[in-house]
Amino acid sequence: MSAADYDPSMDHIRDLHHTSSEADLLKMKDHQEKITEGVDSQADMLASDYTEKLEKPSVNNQMTEIDMFSDNLDMFTATSHIKTGQNALLSNVAAAANPSLTDNWDDAEGYYSTRIGEVLDGRYRVLTNLGRGVYSSVVRAKDEKTNEEVAIKLIRSNETMYKSGQKEVTFLKKLMEADPDNKKHVIRLKRHFEHRNHLCLVFETLSMNLRDVLKKYGKNVGINIKAVRVYAQQLFLSLSLLQKCRIIHADIKPDNILVSESRNTLKLCDLGSASDVTDNGITPYLVSRFYRAPEIMLGLTYDYGIDVWSVGCTLYELFTGKILFPGRNNNQMLKHIMELKGRFPNKLLRKAQFASNHFDEDYSFLSHEIDKVSKNEMVKKMTFIKPTRDLKSRIMAASTTNSDEENRLVQAFIDLLDKCLALSPDKRLTPKEALSHPFITGKV
Repeated sequence: MSAADYDPSMDHIRDLHHTSSEADLLKMKDHQEKITEGVDSQADMLASDYTEKLEKPSVNNQMTEIDMFSDNLDMFTATSHIKTGQNALLSNVAAAANPSLTDNWDDAEGYYSTRIGEVLDGRYRVLTNLGRGVYSSVVRAKDEKTNEEVAIKLIRSNETMYKSGQKEVTFLKKLMEADPDNKKHVIRLKRHFEHRNHLCLVFETLSMNLRDVLKKYGKNVGINIKAVRVYAQQLFLSLSLLQKCRIIHADIKPDNILVSESRNTLKLCDLGSASDVTDNGITPYLVSRFYRAPEIMLGLTYDYGIDVWSVGCTLYELFTGKILFPGRNNNQMLKHIMELKGRFPNKLLRKAQFASNHFDEDYSFLSHEIDKVSKNEMVKKMTFIKPTRDLKSRIMAASTTNSDEENRLVQAFIDLLDKCLALSPDKRLTPKEALSHPFITGKV
C-alpha cells in the first residue's frame, strides 16, 4: 500500500456533528483511518495509498511534469499555477449572491456548503473547494480587498469543533508573535471571522501538501535525500518555535505540511489538535495513527517528543515513499514499533495506563491478529519480540545515490531517524538537538 494514496477518511463520517467530547472526536477520527487487511511488518505500505481528506479534487494534470526530486536535480523548479475553475465560477456566482436560492447552508454533517463564486465576509470570493478533513472544509478564495489568493478554513458547525477552532486561532497568534520575521516555517493566519455560524480562518495560500508532493514526484520511491534534508531542517525549526511557545502540535504528518509553489519552502499547518504542553490529557487516539508515538498508545504522560516522533515517521516516508508503521489499530502499531525498535522497557510499561490492553502481567505482548482462515480476531501471546526490521537496510534499499557525499548524508539520515524514534520519550532527540545533527548541518 502506497503512502501517497493513503486516506484515513475514506468512509463517510456518520453523526460526527452530534459528538460532544473532543476525546470522542479523536476516536472517531482514528476509526476512519483504514488499512488493507493482511499488511504486516514485513510488507510495505506505500505513502501514496494514504489519502487524508474526505473530498479532494484531482491534481491538475496540466501542471508542468518535471522530475523535480530526481538525483540530478534542479531540486526546486517552479511549476505553473493551478487553475481555479472559471466555468464553475460563472455558473454559480448568481446563486451564491442570492441567499434566498438556498434554505440550508450546512450539509447533514455540519460542513458549510460553499458555492463557487460566493463572497465570504464581504471580501473573499470562493474560487474552488480544496477538500475536507474531520474538523473543517477548506476553500481557495480571492481577497477582493487586496487582490491576493487565500485559503479559508471553515470549521464545522459543532460546539466542540468551534472551541477547537478558537484555540487554534489563539495558538496561531501566539506563534506569529514569537516569529515576527516569518522564519520558523509555521503557517500564517491572516485573520478570522464568522460566517453563518461557522468560524472561518484565513491563511496565506500555499501550493500543495507533502502527500501531494509524494504523489506527484516521489510515488512509490520517495524524494531525494537533499530535498529531505531541506525539509527536515525546516520542520525542526517549526518544532523549535512550537516548543518555545509551549505548544504541542499533535497531528504532524505529510498532509499537514504545506509547500510553496517553488517547493523550496514548507510550512507546518493545521493546529486543530494542538494543545498547551500543560494541557495534555491522556487519550490513546491523539495524532493520526501511523504517526502516533508509543507513549500515547500506552497511556503515558507525553510532551513535545510526540511531535519529534511524528516528524521521524514523516521523514522516513518522504525518502522511501513507504509508511513506516502501518498498523490497523494501536495494538498492531505497537507490534510494528517493537519489530523495528525492540521491546519496551518494563519500567516504562509499569507506568503505562493502557499496558494491560496490550501486555500480560509478565509483560509478554498480546497481539490482536486476524485469523487468515476464519477472519476472526484472535490474541497471540508473544513472549519475546526481537527486532526483525532493520531501519538501515530499509533506507539503503530506497537510496539511489552514487556519490560518497550523498551516501554519507544517507548514513547521517539513518542516525537522525533512529534518535527521533527512541522508544523512551526522554531519550528522544529534541528539536534543538536535531538542528545541530550532522544530517541537518551537512557536516557529514
